[in-house]
Amino acid sequence: MIDIDNKTSLEVNKQFLQKIVASVTKKEIELVITSNDEIQKINKEYRNIDKPTDVLSFPYEEMPMSPLGSIVISQDFVISKSEELGHTQEDEFTLLFIHGLLHLLGYDHEIDNGQMRQEEEKLILQLKLPRSLIVRTEG
Repeated sequence: MIDIDNKTSLEVNKQFLQKIVASVTKKEIELVITSNDEIQKINKEYRNIDKPTDVLSFPYEEMPMSPLGSIVISQDFVISKSEELGHTQEDEFTLLFIHGLLHLLGYDHEIDNGQMRQEEEKLILQLKLPRSLIVRTEG
């Protein structure tokens, strides 16, 4: 259900991520874990934003048997944010993964009326994770 391309030393709990995915979709997900340098190149190429970011999502065109899409996460952001906010790297990684997954499902916190935030909060409460990306960037 998840195809992981981990280009870093960051350890991820694939079973836990698969549980999250299975709770919202039956589609396959591609997950790439990379550095700030590489995510910056991807961000520049596909979004014309020449800076690193924490997570990117690329939904695939809806077709029978097609994967839902790709999520790209920066190990560097995971490490720095977890240290800054005082929670584990696994928690930070999971928050970014959920955020990216919801974007693949069509949610967009920049234009919706709080629907993505509600879905994110629901998953975070179920999984007993720290404050969501949306909540912490609002305040």
